[in-house]
Amino acid sequence: MKSKSGSQINLPLNDSSLEPRTNSSKILRLNQVQEVTGLGRSLIYQLQSQNLFPQSIKIGIRAVGWVESEVQQWIAKRIAQSRATNGGS
Repeated sequence: MKSKSGSQINLPLNDSSLEPRTNSSKILRLNQVQEVTGLGRSLIYQLQSQNLFPQSIKIGIRAVGWVESEVQQWIAKRIAQSRATNGGS
């Protein structure tokens, strides 16, 4: 980012950059959850049954979805766990 004087401004990148957008009430469908997590359908439901993934919510008679902010929090947690386990590399 450049300031008005044209000099470079370096903004610190901290763990808050991994935080999900707050107050997100958007509902994601399965294909969207698969896209953002990189997980397959079966693994999503398996992790959900083990309480290791956000629970889906019923949005219709035969339709479920996931709260976007909960999925984003799950992703941020996985990133943090991975970086802590791998020593930041």
